[in-house]
Amino acid sequence: MKKFVSIVCGVVIGFVVLVGGRYYQYVTNTSTPYDEVGISLNSYMPAPIKKWGCDQLKKNFANNPPPYGCAAEIGRDWM
Repeated sequence: MKKFVSIVCGVVIGFVVLVGGRYYQYVTNTSTPYDEVGISLNSYMPAPIKKWGCDQLKKNFANNPPPYGCAAEIGRDWM
């Protein structure tokens, strides 16, 4: 049973590192804010993490329209 728990913990930690790393790569990139995988990951993040991610994207792409999930309620402005 101990071995099973350690395997499950390893898989969960690996998944979190993989998803977190991909999300961090998306929000700090300098090529495009319109990456489909990044936008999807952003939509699943809790509000404080999503806000931080959108702020990072806005720093790099303030002159572009915001990607889905980072738009304010009026649509074309950053949140």
